[in-house]
Amino acid sequence: MPLKKTIERFIEAVENDPHDQVIERFYTIDASIQENQNPPRIGLENLVAYERNILNKASFVSSKYQKPFFQIEDKVVILWNFKFEWKDGTISEINEIAYQKWKGEKIYQEQFYYDPKQFMPSKKN
Repeated sequence: MPLKKTIERFIEAVENDPHDQVIERFYTIDASIQENQNPPRIGLENLVAYERNILNKASFVSSKYQKPFFQIEDKVVILWNFKFEWKDGTISEINEIAYQKWKGEKIYQEQFYYDPKQFMPSKKN
């Protein structure tokens, strides 16, 4: 079960650091991430590579946590707001719920819930 301060450090890292680096620091070697009902991506190297690929397509990413987070034993739920400014000049804004299972002080399973239509980019104003 993660300590509250570990979850708070994780949230701070997501808001301030590149997401691939956050995954390297806070996820287990055998971690999985699943988006909605899609098959999960498994393994730390795979998760980091996938995130780097996404970040390489963006010129700017903003991540904001919406208080509070919820924790029951090893399970944590966080509401996020993400804004991606893509290199092609479009923007995607996503509201997402992350449901996490932790092993000690690291995440070993995470599933995101969001409306996929949010990823449809809009023109920058």
